[in-house]
Amino acid sequence: MEPIQSKAAQGRVADAPSGHWAYRALPRWLWPYAQLARWDRPIGWQLLLWPCWWSAALAASAYPRPTDPLLTLLPAPWYLLLFLIGAIAMRGAGCTYNDIVDEDIDNQVERTRSRPLPAGKVTRKQAWVFLVIQALVGLAVLVQFNSFAIPLGIASLAVIAIYPFMKRFTNWPQFVLGLAFSWGALMGWAVEFGDLDGPAIMLYIGSILWVIGYDTIYAHQDKEDDAIVGVRSTARLFGDNTKIWLVGLYGGALICFAIAFASAQAPVPALAGLIAAGAHMARQIAVLDIDNPDQCLRLFRSNNQVGWLIFLGLIGGSLWVALKPLV
Repeated sequence: MEPIQSKAAQGRVADAPSGHWAYRALPRWLWPYAQLARWDRPIGWQLLLWPCWWSAALAASAYPRPTDPLLTLLPAPWYLLLFLIGAIAMRGAGCTYNDIVDEDIDNQVERTRSRPLPAGKVTRKQAWVFLVIQALVGLAVLVQFNSFAIPLGIASLAVIAIYPFMKRFTNWPQFVLGLAFSWGALMGWAVEFGDLDGPAIMLYIGSILWVIGYDTIYAHQDKEDDAIVGVRSTARLFGDNTKIWLVGLYGGALICFAIAFASAQAPVPALAGLIAAGAHMARQIAVLDIDNPDQCLRLFRSNNQVGWLIFLGLIGGSLWVALKPLV
């Protein structure tokens, strides 16, 4: 039996996974919209979510006192849920917008020419309507926050709007992606405190470096086609020196995270998460083969584990502070 997304199946997208729940649960006419929003590739919203959850967890555990009740040291579940919904909605909206802008480029790249717009499965008007619906979901999430966080979240739209064009003009589109994908590092802190402070800024800078690193690995999948159509990227810029750059980018990210933790007076055990994340990043660099697209995709996706390690480290640090008086 052929998988749902086999080469023979109508609606096939070359870089979409086979047999994903979206193709089993959704009617066939919704498949192109699932592909526009990348519902079949959750790694995107996961990577967008992690800076939000890190920031929320860091803000909740900031400046802890041994007498603080446990629940005050943990991020509010309601906020975590809102960030989850917002990440899925806005990642989907961003991907839809990116596909609208990049339709001409996607039509020239083997991996992307079967996406819904270049393949003619949806019209540009339908894609714009779908984008607006997803953006409205994101807005519904945003208005649940305080009066400082709302305009801060809206400000991120400027970065999102320019990102798809950057690959045409600069070798550093991954930097602009980092600005957008790391915005949650500011949001979690803003939701908790109603302002921005040093820890949030350092967490944001560190996340930007992390995003540049992992998206450079991702971009190595398309470097040959990118060179043909004139698309720029850090993968093409770094070339054979990619591993050296990754040492600097990932190392810089970890240093910024550590400074953020220290300035927020995060519990010391939270550093265990950073150490584990650092080991994972080091392994990515050690095994990376920039000429193996399948491996590049696997290593890119493995950054979801980095997200979990840092988040669980922060949660573990809060638990340590709350439970220490009981020991």
